[in-house]
Amino acid sequence: MTQVTAMLIMFVLYGVLPAAGLYLGYRGIKKVTAPKMLEYRAMPQLGYIPEKSLPQEVKVALAQINEKGEKLRAIYGDTNNDGKIDDNDTVNETYVMIQNLMDRHVPLAVADYRRLHDLDGALAENTKIKHSNVTGKEALLDVLRTINTQFDDLLNASYHQDGQKLLATNRYLQQRFENPATNKNIQEVNNNVGGDIKIEAIENPAGATGESVSAEDIKL
Repeated sequence: MTQVTAMLIMFVLYGVLPAAGLYLGYRGIKKVTAPKMLEYRAMPQLGYIPEKSLPQEVKVALAQINEKGEKLRAIYGDTNNDGKIDDNDTVNETYVMIQNLMDRHVPLAVADYRRLHDLDGALAENTKIKHSNVTGKEALLDVLRTINTQFDDLLNASYHQDGQKLLATNRYLQQRFENPATNKNIQEVNNNVGGDIKIEAIENPAGATGESVSAEDIKL
């Protein structure tokens, strides 16, 4: 082993490996001790929010809005039922409203509350806002409850609308395939068609003496 090789091995063993170990250990400790972050897939504008920065009631309300909003976007956005929302779908007013609520109003309300909370958490929890009868926390919950109620109404409307379509389809099929009068008429038509056709035996086409006959002599 040459002197250069020995120095290289010593550098790896006592320089690179310890440094790598310290770095990985630091990353691991940082990941373990980092605050748990919230993520709402249907509302990416919220970004990642520390779990401890929001009250439990707010987190529950946001999770409900996230779940309902995701369903509503698929219902009102995927108008051609191809499983995705793209330029081939027709944008309607309801879909635009849903998008505005999730992309703008909810993130703004949460951001406003977090500023209040960062200024003074106890103030946002317990002090009534001037000229009102609610605290900062209660004001945010009122906003989220209003949106939740609106989403519930939209989901219920979609349920009953699709349910009426199913009932109408069933009524049509029952009338089409289970109507006795219709089936009777179909049977009568079939009987008439079958009864009007008579095929009589060909009367001795070759003639009794084996003489040839013309086509006019063949009787059906």
